[in-house]
Amino acid sequence: MSDSAAARLQQLFEGHRLTPTQRRIAHSMVRRAAEVPFLSSVELAEVAGVSQPSVTRFAVALGFDGYPALRRHLREFAPRGGGPAEAVPNEYQQAVHAEIENLRRLADFLADPEPVERAGRLLAASRPLPVLGLRAAAAQARGFAYFAAKVHPDVRVLDEGGTLLADRVDAARRAGADALLCFALPRHPKEVVEALEYARSAGLTVVTVADSAFAPVAGHSDLLLPAAVGTGLSFDTVCAPMLLGRVLLEAMCDELPDAQARLEEFDARAAARGLFAE
Repeated sequence: MSDSAAARLQQLFEGHRLTPTQRRIAHSMVRRAAEVPFLSSVELAEVAGVSQPSVTRFAVALGFDGYPALRRHLREFAPRGGGPAEAVPNEYQQAVHAEIENLRRLADFLADPEPVERAGRLLAASRPLPVLGLRAAAAQARGFAYFAAKVHPDVRVLDEGGTLLADRVDAARRAGADALLCFALPRHPKEVVEALEYARSAGLTVVTVADSAFAPVAGHSDLLLPAAVGTGLSFDTVCAPMLLGRVLLEAMCDELPDAQARLEEFDARAAARGLFAE
């Protein structure tokens, strides 16, 4: 197989929601594109460091009846003649290029600022402001809350599931919250869907940053802001959702009349305490 065949292999995998194990198989196939059409499922499993049933499930996830059907499809790939082969970016470069494309899509979405500005108004007005993010999305929720707390008087992070989650939603509602911000990323935990359903039943307006407008949380959100995740590596990359979170922070600051004063107060205190190394 030529480099162009490796690129076609990569295209075969795009658009499919693969598990980390399946992505490992895909990466191994791209790296050894010339050998893959002639490997058995057991041999491919050894190359990728996974089990043979994982290879079969991978083929089915791509839409084939099984691994033999996938291998027959791969054997149809042939080097194209006519000039030198173009260099194909390696898997790390491909992941970066995919994230750049996700950011371009986010920029296109932000061409109409109204949804983000509306979200900023809702979040700024909520006292307190609960911010929900479980599992993969917990880091996004914590990152948003860290900066939001510098300008918003009461930010509450909800980053742990379980039976206490509804209690914490209730506590925020009793304290006066009227909006909730959720970061929802694949793979979407059922607890997030249930928490949003509960939050809305409690009277909270739900603003959600999700990987797609068709994510499982869409039907339980009053305002959904999409930002795609990258799937080119074993684990999702989330540059676009993180940037959208910072855009939301900016929109929220625009709605908080004392935001700048709070930031200046923090900077003065940090300097007095010698908080940061210079």
